[in-house]
Amino acid sequence: MTEGETGAAGGAGAAGAGHASAAGGTPGTGRPPAGSLAHRVPDLGALELLLAVARLGSLGAAAREVGITQPAASSRVRSMERQLGVALVDRSPRGSRLTDAGALVTDWARRVVEAAEAFDAGAQALRDRRDSRLRVAASMTIAEYLLPGWLLALRAQRPDTAVSLLAGNSTAVAERLLTGEADLGFVEGLTVPAGLDSAVVAHDRLIVVTAPGHPWARRRAPLSAAELSTTPLILREKGSGTRQVLDAALGGLARPLIELSSTTAVKAAAVGGAGPSVLSELVVREELAVRRLVAVPVADVSLTRDLRAVWPTGHRPTGPARDLLTLTRT
Repeated sequence: MTEGETGAAGGAGAAGAGHASAAGGTPGTGRPPAGSLAHRVPDLGALELLLAVARLGSLGAAAREVGITQPAASSRVRSMERQLGVALVDRSPRGSRLTDAGALVTDWARRVVEAAEAFDAGAQALRDRRDSRLRVAASMTIAEYLLPGWLLALRAQRPDTAVSLLAGNSTAVAERLLTGEADLGFVEGLTVPAGLDSAVVAHDRLIVVTAPGHPWARRRAPLSAAELSTTPLILREKGSGTRQVLDAALGGLARPLIELSSTTAVKAAAVGGAGPSVLSELVVREELAVRRLVAVPVADVSLTRDLRAVWPTGHRPTGPARDLLTLTRT
């Protein structure tokens, strides 16, 4: 071979004679310095290069196979030799061949690389199992009015991922995430539940609604906070994001006429004339358009909120959960 390997990497005799001192090893022993295994054992890339040299008999050909330049390959071999404290490769104009020590190290390297390939195959199997399912927990408004569209988009990207959706209030969503029953959650409250990290995925506004026959449907002046807080309302249960926002806006003074654990049930009761309610704009958009419900203006009461994706602190979503989170922001 005429690839300049002799000049690039030095002769075999020099490699064998001066390695212990070049490596900064223990004086007089020829041993590499003590330290962690990661400092004493070459990395996988270096071992793959050594195997390629053994198979091809050429440092240049080995460099091309592993996708690096010949000077980089020469440098990597020299680094391995310094690290191990022995000469591995004899270079000459006719090619590269392993030293006796290099042949032995190559046998060991082959076992290490085969073990790494098995490790990689096992890790891929774990990823495949993770990617085969996605468990989502979401509070009611998001589950009923936003997630269906996001999940359809996810289905187009990951047709083989089975998705299950658990709907509940924001407190229940947090519990499912913290106990490992869900991979990703969505909540509607004012604060992020303890133990969870979050990202805002949408914004929402609560509005006061009532059936067309209710006296509030005909009033022109906005409701005051006092009127809203002293009037019995059809409400979601405590622990729901909608209830948290309303209680915070009214200083915890909201009076329940009926408490229901479903957004759909609250809306049906309001449409049926049972009384006024406070619901998300997302929930009543259609009913307002056909005047099955009427929006009642309110003065000096903040009923806006952020809708958030949540996950256990320190465990950023991966796989299909990460892809779903990305879709919520497009």
